[in-house]
Amino acid sequence: MSVAVAGANVLVTGASSGIGAELSVLLAERGATVGLVARREDRLDEVLERCRAHAPGSRRWVLDLDDPASAEALALDAWDSFGHLDVLVNNAAVPKRRAVQDLTAADVDHVLRVNLLSPVRMTLAVLPRLLARDRGSIVNVSSLGGRLGIVHEAAYCASKFALCGWSESLALDLWDTGVDVRLIVPGPVDTEIWDRPGNDPPLYDGDLEAPERVAAGIVAAIEGDAFEHYLPDLKDIAAFKTTDIDLFLAGAAEAMRPADPPDPGAAP
Repeated sequence: MSVAVAGANVLVTGASSGIGAELSVLLAERGATVGLVARREDRLDEVLERCRAHAPGSRRWVLDLDDPASAEALALDAWDSFGHLDVLVNNAAVPKRRAVQDLTAADVDHVLRVNLLSPVRMTLAVLPRLLARDRGSIVNVSSLGGRLGIVHEAAYCASKFALCGWSESLALDLWDTGVDVRLIVPGPVDTEIWDRPGNDPPLYDGDLEAPERVAAGIVAAIEGDAFEHYLPDLKDIAAFKTTDIDLFLAGAAEAMRPADPPDPGAAP
């Protein structure tokens, strides 16, 4: 049973910029009351102001999802503040572009806490209440990096692969209930994730999808019936990987190698 956005109470993590900010405002424009969660208070307040222009009851929580226990408590606080939640959108994520030879255990732990464990803890916190109402939706924003490996992104891909697996099993366990699960698989999107400090420069230099287009796709997913949504539609790439993983790995490794420098002795 899909959820109508108009009149819904929706909690969105990672709401201070990018997909989360655009989604929060779009939800408010469509008649939802939105709870916004992110680390940066000033940026969050800017988004909240845009939301309240359409949904005055919207509010925000400042929290770093590196603390899963606090994320769990926040989800319950948001439920109590709004009276209930109809939709939880687990959108917040951190990148970690670093060759695996240079990764530390602390790097991996941090990425898993933000990208996987906090979404899991928030879901488990509100799930009994959603089931008691027998309606609602859990929306997990993964990545194309949750369906295929990316050079220098082992920690990030590990977290997103896990979120995909969690989402699929969650959907099966909730199949005969009124609680839906939606898995969002964005490709490269024009957000601040490419510029975060503490990361190697991105190797990808192709086209980027506009975050507002991804936000529109998420709203459509909430109100639709399908489980998985590629935004933009790059499903064929993920499907190709499953047909010949060795060919995929060889091609990906070759594509990401730096170009050979010009030979100074070569003829013009």
